[in-house]
Amino acid sequence: MKNKIDFVMIWVDGSDPKWLMEKEKYNPNQNTDSSNIRYRDWDNLKYWFRGVEKYAPWVNKIYFVTCGHVPSWLNLDHPKLELIKHEDYMKQEYLPTFSSHPIELNLHQIKGLSEQFVYFNDDTFIINPTKESDFFQNGLPCDSAVITPFVTGENSVSNHIILNDFEFVNQNFELRTVLMKSLFKWINPLYGFKNFRTLMMMFYHRFPGLAIQHLPSSFLKSSFEEVWDEHYSLLDRVSKNKFRSKEDINQYVIKFWQLCTGRFMPRKYSIGKNFMITDHNEEIVQSILKNKFKLLCINDNADLEDFEKSKCEINSAFEKKLPHKSLFEK
Repeated sequence: MKNKIDFVMIWVDGSDPKWLMEKEKYNPNQNTDSSNIRYRDWDNLKYWFRGVEKYAPWVNKIYFVTCGHVPSWLNLDHPKLELIKHEDYMKQEYLPTFSSHPIELNLHQIKGLSEQFVYFNDDTFIINPTKESDFFQNGLPCDSAVITPFVTGENSVSNHIILNDFEFVNQNFELRTVLMKSLFKWINPLYGFKNFRTLMMMFYHRFPGLAIQHLPSSFLKSSFEEVWDEHYSLLDRVSKNKFRSKEDINQYVIKFWQLCTGRFMPRKYSIGKNFMITDHNEEIVQSILKNKFKLLCINDNADLEDFEKSKCEINSAFEKKLPHKSLFEK
């Protein structure tokens, strides 16, 4: 691989008393989301590092982004690990923030970050062997360009943000033109039956929706720079929000920008899967233990009746899969 690939992981310790005290200084309104579920710790971050060490040893650097707190077990002397505080790369006027969106939208400002990087939420994991080509090919990010039906659902902050992302896409791109310019990236055998919906939309002007797999995302740093150059006022406004807001966009607009400009290489849609945690998690457990997926997202769920039980089930599976301490642990 000609160019180096870095990983970026953002993390928050939602139980940190100092952080909680700082959060209480600010008052979210009815159009924001400051739910504690956004910050709940599943105590499985060490398995992320174990997965990276075992299944992605080719990674160049790992930029671990926090507001300043660090897991007590983390080995900060590991040569591949760079601890990044929000203040190290974000404007002072954006801080403090309790929303992932400003943190994500400014990642390109991290000093030393490579042009090619993979962004991870702390609920996304590598669970089987990967290659650089799973994330980048010919200097371009790997992704799946899959059209989805129009987003509907509850009147939640998250749904509003997704709708805002799609409106951003439709304000900047015409579906038919995008498809004609990169037809064989948008209609590709790697997407399987999901190609049929794209074929049906060939002569439409607007995107009804785009697939959001909520898996680790491959980015070019220059894509962030381009979107910031062209839409500074929008991204600047979002970056000033202390909490997630119904008026936000998020890092998916960068992902969609790459897709719509053709700056990507098609990737098998089934490389990973996104699960919502419930009180019955056998499918998640089996997905961790088996070799079906390379990437996995395990989404928290506000409706869990027994958080500790679900946490134990999932972390026990991780312990079976990755029982040995990594060099990222003390």
